[in-house]
Amino acid sequence: GGVCDAFDGRIARVTRTGSRFGEELDSLVDAITFGLAPAMIMYFAILNREGWDWIWVFLFAACAVVRLARFNVEQAGSAKTHFRGLPSPAAGLTLATYYWFSQTDLYLQTAIADLPWHVMLRFVMALLAFLMISDVPYPAVPRINFRTLRGIAGAVIVIGAVLGLIFLPKQFFFPVFLGYVAYGAIRYFVLGLLDRDPTGPGRGTGPRGATALSPGGFPVEIEDVLIGDDVDELDELDEVEEIDERPRRRRRRKRPRGDFPTGESATEDPSV
Repeated sequence: GGVCDAFDGRIARVTRTGSRFGEELDSLVDAITFGLAPAMIMYFAILNREGWDWIWVFLFAACAVVRLARFNVEQAGSAKTHFRGLPSPAAGLTLATYYWFSQTDLYLQTAIADLPWHVMLRFVMALLAFLMISDVPYPAVPRINFRTLRGIAGAVIVIGAVLGLIFLPKQFFFPVFLGYVAYGAIRYFVLGLLDRDPTGPGRGTGPRGATALSPGGFPVEIEDVLIGDDVDELDELDEVEEIDERPRRRRRRKRPRGDFPTGESATEDPSV
């Protein structure tokens, strides 16, 4: 599901087959793949010990649906360098890959297995649910190209994920996704203490007119956030087809009434 979710949008753009129907269907599929299914995996594998553990499944799935609905309104179909809130695929894959990770020697033969995971995972599910509907910005995977550092970083991330999927699928993904979740939350907290914009200078989180985080944590217009993007960065974001430019009206200076010779003014007349 994660692999298909990573490529469906790109395939739709390349083949020019994107539509509103596809956007809505993608959200419904994501709600099951990254909301309900991971929560049910955790319930039957770990949490099914007390009568009220179903509440964690409901909380996680409900927040995943809310996060997807907000994404459709604010960010779907737009160029983005950051997501507003933890993306539901990252949250769902963090839960789904835990059971995989718990069956490895790295887990069973180390002190990690001695931790009270059946208790900790309740709080992990609640934290992931909260982060999905929060305003914490999480970086998007950069587009692959070899013209900019950001594009090269994107290529490294994609190649590393493919190699991890092939050679170390059980040991690789849960620590990586857990690190991604922690990175966004810690970075937001630290930059908030320093009174700096968590999305970085000139980085938007959605389309024109959507809200983004200001240094003080208040929403600002995205058109103000986009000021400062260089040309290469805008060329890289191929979804940005055009940027509306409002014509600016110049104020004309009022000329004094009456005709005066060149170089003279009304104040030069001694009788004035």
